Amino acid sequence: MRTVKLVLAYDGTDFNGWQRQKFSEEAAAEQGKASQSRRRTVQECIEAALARMHEHPVALTGAGRTDSGVHAAGQVAGFRTDIKSIEPGRFVPALNAILPRDIRILEACEAIPDFHARFDAKTRSYRYHFVCGRQALPHENRYALQLWRRPRIDLLNAYCRLLLGERDCSVFAAAGDLAQSRSRYISHAVFLAEGNSLVFEITANAFLWKMVRSVAGTFLHYEERNTPPEVLREVIASSDRGLAGPTLPPQGLFLWKVAYYR
Repeated sequence: MRTVKLVLAYDGTDFNGWQRQKFSEEAAAEQGKASQSRRRTVQECIEAALARMHEHPVALTGAGRTDSGVHAAGQVAGFRTDIKSIEPGRFVPALNAILPRDIRILEACEAIPDFHARFDAKTRSYRYHFVCGRQALPHENRYALQLWRRPRIDLLNAYCRLLLGERDCSVFAAAGDLAQSRSRYISHAVFLAEGNSLVFEITANAFLWKMVRSVAGTFLHYEERNTPPEVLREVIASSDRGLAGPTLPPQGLFLWKVAYYR
């Protein structure tokens, strides 16, 4: 058995997130939700392609469980294979020939036998995209949030500097988050202007459920009110979710990159 590491990208618009779903077909039908329950996930699609190649089920582990509608440009996943006749790099064209067009395998290589895409990850980086001060083009609506104004980047980045380091991120936790610890180490956070677009970049060892969308929404909420950074410092320290801003919709968010210790 060999362990193969994949780097992949996907358009999350038509997926019910990364993680395979568990549901009862009968129970869903009784509730009138059978069609919704069958909505595909990224993990299921790739596992189906791997099963077709291997002629038996193959489990796939991802570095991050992106939510419904969230995209990826650098998701990482791993699986064990008993196929010895194919070099790891050949999994790229082989899988892409089977997968739907909104998933693409970018790289494949052999990893150490006990490689784990999730637990071996050192950092995860996300990018949230905005179109500012102009009408978004039709294709941009799937991958960016429309902002009709141009935010103050200097103020947003003053907020970003408050995040850096190890801190309790409870203020950004979504209701229903099951994380045992809400402490996270944030090594990078910045807003960047790219023409008429704005990009929020953030890197941490891990993230709470919907945390990136909550951080971006909170910062824009307070920036629009010209709130001094000192007030944001108190909001973050309060751990009070009621003081945070709105959680932004998923379509502007990309899992951008995952870095590893080994």
